Amino acid sequence: MEYRQLGRSGLRVSAVAYGNWVTHGNQLDDDAAAACVTAALDAGITTFDTADRYAQGRAEQALGKALRGVRRSSIELCTKVCLPVGPGANDAGLSRKHIIEGCHASLSRLGTDYLDLYQAHRYDDTVPLAETMLAFADLVRQGKVLYVGASEWTAPQLRAGLRLAAELHIPFIANQPQYSMLWRVVEAEVSPACADLGLGQLAWSPLAMGVLTGRYEPGRRPPAGSRATDGFGGSFIARYSSDLLLSRVRQLRPIAQAAGCTMAQLAVAWVLRRPTVAGAIVGASRPEQLAETAKAATVRLDDELMAEIDAVLDELVERDPAKTARPNDVMPAWRPPPAAG
Repeated sequence: MEYRQLGRSGLRVSAVAYGNWVTHGNQLDDDAAAACVTAALDAGITTFDTADRYAQGRAEQALGKALRGVRRSSIELCTKVCLPVGPGANDAGLSRKHIIEGCHASLSRLGTDYLDLYQAHRYDDTVPLAETMLAFADLVRQGKVLYVGASEWTAPQLRAGLRLAAELHIPFIANQPQYSMLWRVVEAEVSPACADLGLGQLAWSPLAMGVLTGRYEPGRRPPAGSRATDGFGGSFIARYSSDLLLSRVRQLRPIAQAAGCTMAQLAVAWVLRRPTVAGAIVGASRPEQLAETAKAATVRLDDELMAEIDAVLDELVERDPAKTARPNDVMPAWRPPPAAG
């Protein structure tokens, strides 16, 4: 495993991180989740990413249980706050109330005294940014959070957040965007801003929900038990389900062979080669999947192979920076309160 500094901070993360968005608390019971976490640790993965929203807290609980007995200083625990976790008016967003309460709840579920990285899961334009950043600052000063980050913020939002973080003297060090060979909306604005601001990026869905593993074939039904057949995961894969796109993904196989790696390793290695990317967050429902993808940290792609990948996928790549996720895009249950008056 390779370990990289997260932005300009002193925090090092494993180049391949394990995330439990779709799996823990949904597809996997606690024993299966623990087996995957053990496989991650065995592969040298030390960075674990989750969120309070995932499976309504069950994902954090499963991860905390699986990590019980692991030396706390040997891992990096990352979680998030913002998206709805209940029906109440204050059960979502980036208000001081929700951030402080959300942090305490996450600490309890994860069974830890502190979080290495606490991230704003989305931007909340219904709350003054100063209120949000002050709440994060107080958690940092209390020792409950070591570093602060964001997920799916736009470049202007990141710049504004960093300005306030600097004034408050707190370490805002990371951005977590969706990023893959097929989804490159951060390249025009967000990635250059991260480079300028010294933010490291932890990319989620580097396998495009499993599509880039080559598991899905054009003109055929998804394999039984795959994420595409899952009611939750399937809704996110829909954008990648066209026969044209799946046919192009098949054309990546000889490129992977030339690089001496599997399709999954190729996709993760591609993300890890991008500027400002410190780590790629992968999921897994079986331990052997992590044993495979973790090896992507050792794959080296030269400029020629990178160009070949672009030539295969170019016309199908999503690059529109306006598609950086908003709360309503990914969680329709979110309904910000109406403006006064």
